[in-house]
Amino acid sequence: MSSCSCCRPVRRLPKRIILVRHGESQGNLDMSAYTTTPDYKIPLTPLGIEQARAAGEGIFGVVSDGGMATNWKVHFYVSPYVRTRATLREIGRAFPKKRIIGAREECRVREQDFGNFQVEDRMKVIKETRQRFGRFFFRFPEGESAADVFDRVSSFMESLWRDIDMRRLDQGEESETNLVIISHGLTSRVFLMKWFKWTVDQFERLNNFDNCEFRVMQLGPGGDYSLAIYHTMEELQSWGLSPEMIIDQQWRATANRGNWTEDFPWYLNSFFDHLKDSQENEEAEEEIGNRELQLTDHCASD
Repeated sequence: MSSCSCCRPVRRLPKRIILVRHGESQGNLDMSAYTTTPDYKIPLTPLGIEQARAAGEGIFGVVSDGGMATNWKVHFYVSPYVRTRATLREIGRAFPKKRIIGAREECRVREQDFGNFQVEDRMKVIKETRQRFGRFFFRFPEGESAADVFDRVSSFMESLWRDIDMRRLDQGEESETNLVIISHGLTSRVFLMKWFKWTVDQFERLNNFDNCEFRVMQLGPGGDYSLAIYHTMEELQSWGLSPEMIIDQQWRATANRGNWTEDFPWYLNSFFDHLKDSQENEEAEEEIGNRELQLTDHCASD
């Protein structure tokens, strides 16, 4: 027996999805660290620990509306790398334990795989080649491309939506759930690309997150997420968003879900800007309209 749609639980969306890059790591400070230490074992520096604690205070202020909100909770997803797990531990110091409803290690939001032990001089040459080839499709020898990261981030999003739909994130009727994803710079940019349907060209223009920088996707009144609710236009510009991308974010902040293509056609125009509404098309549309009118009149007369 199939259940009726009215019996299904109403989807309750998290109020915010917050993306955080890890704090400064030993690899950020000294690239030679990768020659002797596996990437996933690279630790935070003392500065990275301080950055993570400061980020925790900042995120706490966001999800608690500056301490004014009383009905909020937070759920963490974290990359399995040492530096991201350490970042989570320091961020977590800012939160009362009763406000944390869960924390899950998620391999699909790990760093882009650059290979195994990385020889510093060789990696410099490879990264220069990547700049010429294009950051999204260039695949590191024995590693991944950003396109590969896109595929696993897409898989993670499918699981995320299942968690939301099945109320695994404790989305109560009286509480606001906030998701915090502690990951890496490129992975976070790919997440935004996938979520907002950005093109490869748009991805290529994006600037990386700073260490422990966080970006807030907030749910608007129309049911869509936007970066433009919490962040300023100047911030979006500094991240590399084009004017069209910023307008899209501003639109999402207030628009109703489901009418994206109809009300905001720039995405279609990016493919078909060379096509114009010709007189032939206008005449064809007029002819179709006349036929519909004739059919209506014919049905009425019968």
